[in-house]
Amino acid sequence: MDEPDKPARIALDCMGSDRGPQELVAAAAHLSLRREDIVITVVGDGQVIGPLLDASTYDPRRLSIRHSAQWVHPEERSREELERKEDASILVCCQMVAEGQADAVVTAGSTGAAILAAERTLGRVPGVRRTALAAVTPTELRHGPKQDPFALLLDVGSTVTVSAEDLVTFAVMGSAYARIISDNPRPRVALLSNGAESHKGPAEVVEAHALLQNMEGIEFIGNVEGLDILRGTADVVVMDGFVGNVVLKMIEGFGEVVSDLASDAHGRKFLWRLGLNMLSSGMKEIQSLLDWESYGGAPLLGFTQPVIKAHGRSGSRAVANACKVAAKVARSDMAATVERAVCQFPRQGQGTR
Repeated sequence: MDEPDKPARIALDCMGSDRGPQELVAAAAHLSLRREDIVITVVGDGQVIGPLLDASTYDPRRLSIRHSAQWVHPEERSREELERKEDASILVCCQMVAEGQADAVVTAGSTGAAILAAERTLGRVPGVRRTALAAVTPTELRHGPKQDPFALLLDVGSTVTVSAEDLVTFAVMGSAYARIISDNPRPRVALLSNGAESHKGPAEVVEAHALLQNMEGIEFIGNVEGLDILRGTADVVVMDGFVGNVVLKMIEGFGEVVSDLASDAHGRKFLWRLGLNMLSSGMKEIQSLLDWESYGGAPLLGFTQPVIKAHGRSGSRAVANACKVAAKVARSDMAATVERAVCQFPRQGQGTR
């Protein structure tokens, strides 16, 4: 966005989420009544989302519908379906941003479809070979001037196979994003490995470590292990998408286990109930910190315009928070900041659009 005082225009893909379009429509209606700085276009099958919107209370000045009869189901093959469905909702959202009709995309649908649609319509930042899905996770230590209680993890599901150069690019993009979102001028960046020593880990991690050690402009602190993530040893933790997705889902699962323990306490033996009651305040704090819905969506870094991926299981609160993240990212001109950061990386190969 070139004008920070203008409302951020969000193209919200209402199709393809695990919980159906009703949660996304509810989030859009809620925001239209409470956020004058956000304008949302809900994109999807008008015959489905129209009645949902009609049954909602919303401000028509800040919420409209863009009909798209087709969409990509999470279980479908994204590439084939996007070739076949030229009017797929995620493609329409990305095209709106490409044509200047919106400032950012938010989707709770297929990650693969979002990546392919963005590559087709928006293109990657020059020099970015692989994009990265970045997500925040709570930490024990607080970070930066704002004392944020979370760290940024990337990649958490965009790319499975990476090179050392890809990992370095993730580090550059993650550092740039953390500087904007957390107002942290020197975020600490680390590689996730199986030991702190520079020679530990797969070949691409060892090579990336050597490259990052010699880079100016990145506060590289070396390798960290899995136990360091929640401790908050680093502000940005870099890994390949396979490992990152496993780590993220493990953290989410831990939060759900804590929630289940608290809710099932009444069915336990007396000593269990007593112990859980004694720990209740701490468990509530952990549950609150690990509540992924409160963190909104994860940006797909490396595209020329903002694309925010919400969890497939997102309810209306999570979708609303994802739209808020998208608005903040759009206003900050994050994509241009990432592009400038990547261009300063001297060893970066030529990216493709």
